Amino acid sequence: MFLNCHSYHSLRYGTLSIDDLVSQASAWGIKQLVLTDINTVTGLYEFKKKCEEVGIKPIAGVEVRKASELLYITIAKEFAGISEVNRILTAHNCDGAELPNQPDLSNNYIVYPITNIPAKLNNNEFIGIRVEELNLLIRQEFKKLIPRMVILQPITFSTKKEFNLHRILRSIDNNVLLSKLPEHEICNKSEYLREPKTILDAYQHYPIIIENTKKLLKECSFQFEFSTPRNRKYYTGSKAEDLKLLTRLALAGLERRYGRNNGQATQRVEKELKVINELNFSGYFLITWDIIRYSNSMGFMHVGRGSGANSIVAYCLGITDICPIELDLYFERFLNLNRKSPPDFDIDWSWQERDIILDYIFNRYGKEYVAFCGTNVEFKYRSIIREVGKAFGLPKEELDELSKNPERVFRDEIIQQVQKYGKLLEKFPNQRSMHSCGIIISEEPLTNFTALEMPPKGFPIVQWDMHVAEEIGFEKFDILSQRGLGTIKDTERLLEEKRGIKVNIKDTTISKDEDKCNEYLSQGRTIGCFYIESPAMRGLLRRLKCDNYKVLVAASSIIRPGVAQSGMMREYIFRHNNPDKFEYFHPVFEKQLGETYGIMVYQEDVIKIALHYGGLSAADGDILRRAMSGKGRSLSALQRVKDHFFASCREKGHPEDLSKEIYRQIESFAGYSFCKAHSASYAVESYQSLYLKVYYPLEFMVCAINNMGGFYRTEVYVHEAKMSGGKILNPCVNKSEYLTTIYDNEIYLGLMLLEKVESKLAQLIPEERRKNGDYKSFEDFIKRIPIGIETLQILIFIGAFRFTGIPKNELLLNARVLLGEFKQERRFETLFEEPVKEFKFPELKRNIFEDAFDEIEILSFPVSSTPFELLQTKYRGSVMAKDLVQYHKREVKMLAYLISRKHVPTKKGTMYFGTWVDVEGNYFDTAHFPDCLERYPFQGGGCYLLLGIVEVDFHFPTITITKMAKMPFVADPRYSHDEEKKYEAQQRMKEDVSMTFRAPYPQEHEIGLPRVGFNKINP
Repeated sequence: MFLNCHSYHSLRYGTLSIDDLVSQASAWGIKQLVLTDINTVTGLYEFKKKCEEVGIKPIAGVEVRKASELLYITIAKEFAGISEVNRILTAHNCDGAELPNQPDLSNNYIVYPITNIPAKLNNNEFIGIRVEELNLLIRQEFKKLIPRMVILQPITFSTKKEFNLHRILRSIDNNVLLSKLPEHEICNKSEYLREPKTILDAYQHYPIIIENTKKLLKECSFQFEFSTPRNRKYYTGSKAEDLKLLTRLALAGLERRYGRNNGQATQRVEKELKVINELNFSGYFLITWDIIRYSNSMGFMHVGRGSGANSIVAYCLGITDICPIELDLYFERFLNLNRKSPPDFDIDWSWQERDIILDYIFNRYGKEYVAFCGTNVEFKYRSIIREVGKAFGLPKEELDELSKNPERVFRDEIIQQVQKYGKLLEKFPNQRSMHSCGIIISEEPLTNFTALEMPPKGFPIVQWDMHVAEEIGFEKFDILSQRGLGTIKDTERLLEEKRGIKVNIKDTTISKDEDKCNEYLSQGRTIGCFYIESPAMRGLLRRLKCDNYKVLVAASSIIRPGVAQSGMMREYIFRHNNPDKFEYFHPVFEKQLGETYGIMVYQEDVIKIALHYGGLSAADGDILRRAMSGKGRSLSALQRVKDHFFASCREKGHPEDLSKEIYRQIESFAGYSFCKAHSASYAVESYQSLYLKVYYPLEFMVCAINNMGGFYRTEVYVHEAKMSGGKILNPCVNKSEYLTTIYDNEIYLGLMLLEKVESKLAQLIPEERRKNGDYKSFEDFIKRIPIGIETLQILIFIGAFRFTGIPKNELLLNARVLLGEFKQERRFETLFEEPVKEFKFPELKRNIFEDAFDEIEILSFPVSSTPFELLQTKYRGSVMAKDLVQYHKREVKMLAYLISRKHVPTKKGTMYFGTWVDVEGNYFDTAHFPDCLERYPFQGGGCYLLLGIVEVDFHFPTITITKMAKMPFVADPRYSHDEEKKYEAQQRMKEDVSMTFRAPYPQEHEIGLPRVGFNKINP
């Protein structure tokens, strides 16, 4: 009887999850159910699974609406019927086509509301009549249509509270107060599930309506095979031809990578090709190769990572640059016959080039067959509190207070209601969005499975997320972008343009394990380098004295939360520095994990221990793999693996304490660890960027600035360039480009860094200069560039007209006169250069620090002075950063400029790790514990006086702060007569703050890891 059920995938309308809808239907003894979410099929596949689990016949449908107007409900006679509706919705969503009032959908039954009856009904079309509309059937115009009617009992909510929640959702969607919400925007109060008999009783005088409804339900079915692979099957057109091409390409690459007579590599290639063919993955490999081939033809740089980088075939095809033999990569992590899905190929491009790659994929494989995965963006409690509060009419001040303290107990009844309904909405889907990188390439048109939507980015998306995609047989290609590759590629180009130097950075042999790079690596001198520039990573590199590729590969994974959460990052550092002062937990750990001192560092390590110590099956290992990759959603499946693990460990006679400790470590890896190949791919790119930093530091830092950096703000990369011998110069209209540029060792900051200058104008200034020559004077610039007084003043203050030799004060006065003189309509019409009237201005003296304060106001950091030179105090600290390692356990007092701080949760409250530079420009780190922060909190960017105790931890000094105070700048000379503004500029100094939202890591004493074998503890 229930032909029109909404779930919460009817966004901002329905209130029931698929689970709730099906379980409630089952409780009422309902045997058939039709899911008809509004303009979407998002929940259909989950709905089918849930229904079949409880013995309900699932039927697929869609409720089609134009804005809030219900046009009709489509109910698929069979699964193919869904594709008809998907095509209509796709045309509407992607091409702007009107939704038809009477669609031609031969594989669907169409149910019209009584408010939208077509002039003539087709054989597959009916009119839905609600219980409350039955009294209308005495009217002649409806009475004659009774033979074409079915029961319409929509489902939207289940309780009075959920009805109120529905009203709130509609208010949010319409951006109106609850009290102003029009009646036509909300559902009827009768739209809840109930016993089918009560519905039938209401229609007892209209047996034909009951019969029509039963017949419709009986004739519909939802047949769908979840296990069928639906990606594009073949690259060439057949399995045999795909294998033939893949083999030819792999063997050609084998010779290129390894030479002609490498038996070990040949054997592995042959083994992989056999498994790839058996699992029908040849097409997947070839499509990936095709994308890379196009990228190479365009001169782009890419990084292939993910578990696919374990493959020697991928290495030979040029998809990755990771040699699996060199790193002893675990073949079964990449492919095994228990694995039903192809390996992950996560391919990175520069953020500037990714869209070109996407265009190629969509055009090459057809827009009907290619789309991004969708994502369901959920309501988050803090943000939904504000939305719900607006619906209830709370004023902005109360909304602000409530958003800051959403858990606080309020006496006000309305605020209590806001909190109650806000909690109910948590985890509800709010809107559909685009997966950041996951692309589907389908064998069949995607509208056979989903309607497509067109987000602002301009690439279509499917209506379900990557988890559903995988469940129904699709495997995504991850096409990613990053700024690190942009920095590397731009440095290559800049070196050739400015110095005529060609560096083939794609040739990893020149950068990987290069001596000088290894020296920088061990010293943590890696700011600007991909993945290894953060304070935590630089500290780890120093603790490990990391001076080679394999240790860097391990470090790239150790830094991940999974290893740190297990407590094994600390243990790895200890064992790396003290290889003779520990014993392996168990002989299996020595045999399987000897390279990493018996520590589980990579996802493969977890699988090795699960199989060889825990005795798990390969199938259980695959469940663990998926959990570690963040793909597994089944808690029950993980629980079964856990049960199998402990049962097997008991059978093998392993100590219970050891088994518990090992499984604790395994659990910490879920969703937060890398496979070894992934870490290796990152390490290769890290070396590539480090090589450029070591040998071409100025060009490299210029490109880091232009790619908008990485972990840090622009100022830090400017500082690095300065420390490398660069002369940093403010933007100049005759020298600067839109991007930062370099002439010998002179680095001119780019016009793009002037935030208040419009991007179009910042690009026009160098474009006009290239077309018509340098700007001869201030007046010449004003004639040639359409500019307003506010923007002109910014350029004056930053010193962009210093080539004229005219002081800023005089230029400011001149600007107003000239802009008045050159009226807009005749500024660009002058055929002949006319002399400009000269004005004599009084000479105004400037303080030496005025330029620095101008720079802070415009760029957020000084260029002509250092922050230290702006301080009132002349004190510069008693110890410098370079000497800290000599002060272990001693108190030091330092003066330093704040670079960044990282929030870290602990059981005692919030603490921070700080990164600073001293007056010599060298970096050092601090730790700020909760008790200290209460008395001596951070007060924004700037210079601080620090007092603390130095702790040297495996070659790496950190100061545990006991006291600190922010040091004041001199008064801003530009506002010498304004007491309020004198010290305002200092507040503009920036800091990089990163927040961490996770459970506190366990401390060493909490884990109690022994450094002798468990058998010696528990003999």
